[in-house]
Amino acid sequence: MSKVLLVHAKGGPPLGHVLSRAAARAEVHLLALSALPPSVAGPAGRLCASVVTASDARRRDLVALIVSRAEAVGADAVLTFSEYAVVAVAEACETLGLAGAGSAAALARDKRLMRRTWREHGLPQPEFRPVATEDDLREAVAVLPFPLLLKAAWSAGSTAHQIIRSPHEAPAAWRRSREVMAESALLGYSELHVAEADADFVVEEIVTGTASDWFDESGWGDYVSVEGVVADGTFHPVCLSGRMPTVEPFTERAGITPALLPAAAQDRIVALARRSVDALGLRDCGTHTEIKLGADGRMWLIETAARFGGAMTVPQIEEVFGLDLVGMLVDHLLGRPVEWPEQALTPAQAHGAAGSLVVLAVDSRGEPWQDRRVWDFPAVAADVPLGPGSELSVVAESSLPDGSPVPVYDPAAGANTMAALCLLSATGPLTVLRDFETLVDALPKVLPAVQPEEVSR
Repeated sequence: MSKVLLVHAKGGPPLGHVLSRAAARAEVHLLALSALPPSVAGPAGRLCASVVTASDARRRDLVALIVSRAEAVGADAVLTFSEYAVVAVAEACETLGLAGAGSAAALARDKRLMRRTWREHGLPQPEFRPVATEDDLREAVAVLPFPLLLKAAWSAGSTAHQIIRSPHEAPAAWRRSREVMAESALLGYSELHVAEADADFVVEEIVTGTASDWFDESGWGDYVSVEGVVADGTFHPVCLSGRMPTVEPFTERAGITPALLPAAAQDRIVALARRSVDALGLRDCGTHTEIKLGADGRMWLIETAARFGGAMTVPQIEEVFGLDLVGMLVDHLLGRPVEWPEQALTPAQAHGAAGSLVVLAVDSRGEPWQDRRVWDFPAVAADVPLGPGSELSVVAESSLPDGSPVPVYDPAAGANTMAALCLLSATGPLTVLRDFETLVDALPKVLPAVQPEEVSR
């Protein structure tokens, strides 16, 4: 039986979903670079031929660690679904002579390199400058048009984002972004391979999105993502994911499969995603490309990742379109034939719809809740009215235990202050969107209030 080394770190699709799909295609050996979620520890022991947790000392040379473990188990493929391990796994695959994202993986990880590459290919994106010091930031804000967005070059989950509206705001934004990157590293949400990655930033203009020019219904966010895969250097789009509007500065609240776009609009978006992926030169990996939608058909590339979309994007695609992307990628990396979609799948081909909602302590306008609340999914499931046929569940490995105080939302920390991740299945994407709007409005009303002795938690 073929053997696969799966490198686990924080982020990406739920580990439980990944393990069950990978184990159905090959003998799985798990190399854990971060602690396994409690809900997955038991199943991992049953699904995997071996489970090894790397110590901090062994992680100092991450590529060597991955190569050594792959050789020890006789791995025929090595893969990861975590943003923070993508570059290390790609380099290890190069060393081992195995299929992988290739040497271009760093271009899809470091936002400075990504934007330089797209600029060289003449692709539409916001104006930007790389930033390594506070002086670099001062120079950049002197020439770029306000408002600006400062973000870490190697971050994920909208962490360390700071909006800068005037030159005098730059020093405070720089300090806060650096603080958040340090805090994220302590939580395990940081680049695992590139030294000093938390010191690299990019500042860019904030382009104006216009969802109403693209969607026939109100409530959609002004950007989408194109989910896809690169196989033998050829990009295969799978589908588009829609969004709710972000929470300031640009924290993602919900992803919905599929995006309810007209066919002509979807074709234009996919064409730009193809150009963005092709420019990066990726070889064998999942892809996730975010695109901002503007007025009069304008589009701007936000970023492309050399891995599948995180949160519940992969399970949503399986539920709606019947595609097991994890299993298909495993098969491809093992050299087996795989039938990828000939073109991006559309809402007309979907069986219902699915979406995932990040629970943040902010209302529908992005304003903080008036008081602290305790996360309690049974209360949510019992008291929030949803559309006919809609089913709501909680993703345990991505959520706080019931009874935990919901963290106060920190705009700079982004998804680091989430309380839970909920999954919704419904009859169609518009139903998912409306149910999520109902859920966001209801959460501060149906969740129990934090008791005085819990306020400090």
